[in-house]
Amino acid sequence: MAKLRIPLVDLQAQYRTIQGEVDAAIARVVARASFILGEEVEAFEKEFASYCEAKHCVGCANGTDAIALALEALGVRAGDEVITVANTFIATSESISAVGARPVFVDVRDDTLLMDVARVEAAITARTRAIVPVHLYGQTVDMDPLLELARRRGLKVVEDAAQAHGARYRGRRAGSMGDAATFSFYPGKNLGAYGDAGAVVTSDPAVAARVAKARNHGRASKYEHDFEGRNSRMDGIQGAVLRVKLRHLDAWNARRRELAALYRERLAAKPEFRFVATGEGCEPVHHLLVVRHTRRDELHARLREAGIEAGIHYPVPLPVQPAYGHLGLSPGDFPVAMRSAREILSLPIFPEMTAESVAEVTTSLSA
Repeated sequence: MAKLRIPLVDLQAQYRTIQGEVDAAIARVVARASFILGEEVEAFEKEFASYCEAKHCVGCANGTDAIALALEALGVRAGDEVITVANTFIATSESISAVGARPVFVDVRDDTLLMDVARVEAAITARTRAIVPVHLYGQTVDMDPLLELARRRGLKVVEDAAQAHGARYRGRRAGSMGDAATFSFYPGKNLGAYGDAGAVVTSDPAVAARVAKARNHGRASKYEHDFEGRNSRMDGIQGAVLRVKLRHLDAWNARRRELAALYRERLAAKPEFRFVATGEGCEPVHHLLVVRHTRRDELHARLREAGIEAGIHYPVPLPVQPAYGHLGLSPGDFPVAMRSAREILSLPIFPEMTAESVAEVTTSLSA
């Protein structure tokens, strides 16, 4: 492989653009010795709730915990079923299992590769308690029909918005539509911390209060515990870093849309490259830029040899992972997820990327 010239994401380049702000924010936390929760986390929670057009945000240790905390707060318990999608990272489904529920997978749409809402109702049983749509790649699931179905069937909706910071659906922010929403601030996300961090966003004060206690050992006060919770508190440094980055998020997302448009323009004459579509009413934030090609592995190798990093998100759909062998699921029940997993390729995209780098990537792809 040639020396890496174009990474999938460049966090060092990002740091250089905001170094002074970040360094000052971290210094504030160190000076106060406010390392767990504290003022910076509280301020970030207020700012991110406002950004998401929701009433409450509760920071936690990571995005995986956020899903479990949200499900628990909404009453999902052992023996329940929770419907989610076949094409996502295992954090979504393992969080369902973590609260004792059973993940039930549905296939994806062929155009957006997001949850096929038309398949959800057939997956509902007497045990179904909630639905977790995943806003993958920085694009939103078709939420209006899903929310209508959930209301009609008496189900809770938790948006997994780990890849959709700032995205909109029909004018509404990702994270503002369900009973709760969860975010990951893993460093490579559009809004990334300098370590692990996550959050639950909701406009339900009871859900927010339950999550706030549950992330901190179920505490009512320092040594009084209303119930058994967990240790899933956000670090003060992460809160401070996220506050800095939140101020830049809309501009970064706008740049991602510019780069995505440039990619599409440069590959427009190559119909063999099929971009994952943007759903109707969605304003995407392009956490990932995904194309499909029948010779995906060949293209992936070609980019590596050219010193260009690409990714595959995700190569093995969850229903056929060894972790879910006990569910006895058939690949034939998820034809779109299975087929697309052999074709998808995530191309480099990050706000500091130049038009020249996009040209290099597309030239290498077309060679």
